[in-house]
Amino acid sequence: MGFFGFLLLGLLAGAIAKLILPGRQGGGWLVTLLLGVVGALLGGWIGGLIFHTGLQEFFSLTTWLLAIGGSIIVLLIWGLVTNRRTHHG
Repeated sequence: MGFFGFLLLGLLAGAIAKLILPGRQGGGWLVTLLLGVVGALLGGWIGGLIFHTGLQEFFSLTTWLLAIGGSIIVLLIWGLVTNRRTHHG
C-alpha cells in the first residue's frame, strides 16, 4: 500500500472510530482524523506483534480491522489525556 493509500486508510479509520466511540474526546474532527492515522500505524504494529500480520492491501478486511482497532485505542488514550488536562489544568 502506498503512502496516500495509507493516509486515506488512517483518515477513514479515525472517522469510523469516532463514530464507534461514545462521548467527546476533544480536538474536533481534524485531530480525530490525524489520530486515526496514528491509530492505523499502531494497529499495524500490534497486528504484526500479536497476529503476525500487518496492514497489507487497502481493500483487505484485516487491514481495516487493525486500523480501526488501533484508532479506537489512540482515541481512548487521547480522551483520557485531554479529559485529565481539562479537569486538572
